[in-house]
Amino acid sequence: MKRIFLVLLTVAFALGGGVALAAERGDSVVIVYNSALSESKTVAKHYAAMRHVPNSRVVGFKMPKDEIISRADYEEKLEGPLRRFLEAKGLLLFEPNPASPIKDARKVTQAKIRYIVLCYGVPLRIAEEPGLTETDEEKVRKEFRRNGAAVDSELCLLPWPDPHRMLAAFQPNPCYGATNSAVIDPTNGLLMVARLDGPSAEIANGLVDKALEAERDGLWGRAYFDLRGLPKGDGLRKGDEWIGTAAIAAHHYGFETIVDQKPETFAAGFPMSQIALYAGWYDWNASGPFAQPHVEFMPGAFAYHLHSYSAQTLRSTTEHWCGPLLAKGATATMGCVDEPFLDGTPNLAFFFTRWLAGFTFGEAAYASQGPLSWQTTVVGDPLYRPFAQDARLLHESLIVRHSPMVDWSNLRVVNLSLVHGVAPAKMVQYIHEVDPMEQSTVLTEKLGDLYQKENSPALAVKSWQAALDLKPTPLQALRLREKAAAVTPEISAPAVAEAPVTPAKVAANAPPLSPRAFAEPQAFPTPDAEIPIVTGKGFWNVSAAPDTALKIRGWNYPVIVRRLVGGVETPTWITIAGTDAVATVNDDGTLHWWGFRAKRVSTDHGELPFDIQTEKVSGGGSRPVIVIEGKYKLVPVGTALASVSFKQEE
Repeated sequence: MKRIFLVLLTVAFALGGGVALAAERGDSVVIVYNSALSESKTVAKHYAAMRHVPNSRVVGFKMPKDEIISRADYEEKLEGPLRRFLEAKGLLLFEPNPASPIKDARKVTQAKIRYIVLCYGVPLRIAEEPGLTETDEEKVRKEFRRNGAAVDSELCLLPWPDPHRMLAAFQPNPCYGATNSAVIDPTNGLLMVARLDGPSAEIANGLVDKALEAERDGLWGRAYFDLRGLPKGDGLRKGDEWIGTAAIAAHHYGFETIVDQKPETFAAGFPMSQIALYAGWYDWNASGPFAQPHVEFMPGAFAYHLHSYSAQTLRSTTEHWCGPLLAKGATATMGCVDEPFLDGTPNLAFFFTRWLAGFTFGEAAYASQGPLSWQTTVVGDPLYRPFAQDARLLHESLIVRHSPMVDWSNLRVVNLSLVHGVAPAKMVQYIHEVDPMEQSTVLTEKLGDLYQKENSPALAVKSWQAALDLKPTPLQALRLREKAAAVTPEISAPAVAEAPVTPAKVAANAPPLSPRAFAEPQAFPTPDAEIPIVTGKGFWNVSAAPDTALKIRGWNYPVIVRRLVGGVETPTWITIAGTDAVATVNDDGTLHWWGFRAKRVSTDHGELPFDIQTEKVSGGGSRPVIVIEGKYKLVPVGTALASVSFKQEE
């Protein structure tokens, strides 16, 4: 069992969850509170104590107590005083930039901080000012010609080089899609601004406590993704693609992942237990399981609902989404204070892949926002980094401390093994070895799922019934009864929504994803002869003209295609060691992807001969291409996750 565990933790390392990352220091933060509201200062002091932020970096300004602030008050009572504070303390050093064509251009040349934390009571959004007119604003598309914005999204541009930038519409985020978190910095024009907020000061105060708990013990639980099942050609399909890619990332990280693709959102009776991650759309107010009296959020849970007005207020426990999610126990969320249009909302594919790879919550949130000076607010501790611990060390720590969370760590080992092709029967053995007395509701339920995969319904039902005897959570118990009832009709279950999609069905049910779902802003061009796929935790492009070698372009972890064996399609992993977005070819001909050198290309059926080439891309520069020797043809396979097959010509 130890040998299996070590092998699987090596897999976790390859997926980005095995390398310990240093915690961000509290002195990288400035905390801002509303001195007109005592509760605001209380939240500020608590956060400073928990994150060890120096007292010299905690500052209060007298501001309106309402969630809405006028443009004049924003500039006079928040942005202006904060800029002067940062300069006076030497936290940001602004210098003129005479080389810039921008009038009065400036540049932050030194920065001692990266984050601003706004505390409960600091206004949420800047009101639209209809009388404000600006030069050239008529060149802006009419629907974007607005000067109202989320306070967070406006304040984050405090280091922006143009002091006279237009307030109408938005500014493009220079760090959008960043894969190196270090570039998200004031010296590149961006401060990461988040808020500790919610329906009450008590809720806001607790956000850092839950974040720290998850950093210590891990963020565990189940991941739920609610797509709308939009067809190809629908102008809003990008939202489904973002959420679908996020689901794939969670699945490949090892989360028990449930994906729903029906047009309606999760029903009220859906057994949404032990929530670690949630992303869905598109209801006006919190609905379904989130409108119930009790929601089973795990410590550290992230929950996000894509809606144009999801954060129009944070003070309500029933209206819109952000306030209710925080009130029910979510630790972090994002939302929009006014109509952003779909492209103006966070790109969840970017957010989840960065966060799961070890970015802080603040870094992932700002890497996922295309427009700034716009409508998104980021709610939660920006230093929150639950996926930075070494997987093995965390597991061993949970064992030593007799933490019940070790069951979830073992579940992750099982799920990662299944993702990488380990037979369910071997994972049945693994669970029996780590939980011989079947005392874990989490692992005993999974045992039943594995027996079901192995076509052993009697053993599956027996395991689910055993899990019911172990005092599961109320919603886990509901799901267990549903599963048993689906296999054994005589076991009754309440009439509820359709059973969730299990991780094994993610690939079969995920929508076909276009390159734009995960492409960087300068997306690779795709010739008509090529067939794109999105898999694993990254964007890939596979192509092969008739009777030519198979070419693979892309980044970020393994790629899965389908191989034709005796006329039967079977999944095949092509693994390229050490991959990420920034790629070059070394002098020795090996591939350099994010600090690793790929010297071999292998599949689950052995190594493949290959060559490294480069090809030019539009706009200048080049990209690496892995060319697998032999003659291949690509065969479309419909709407499955891996949207191509390949076969080698005899």
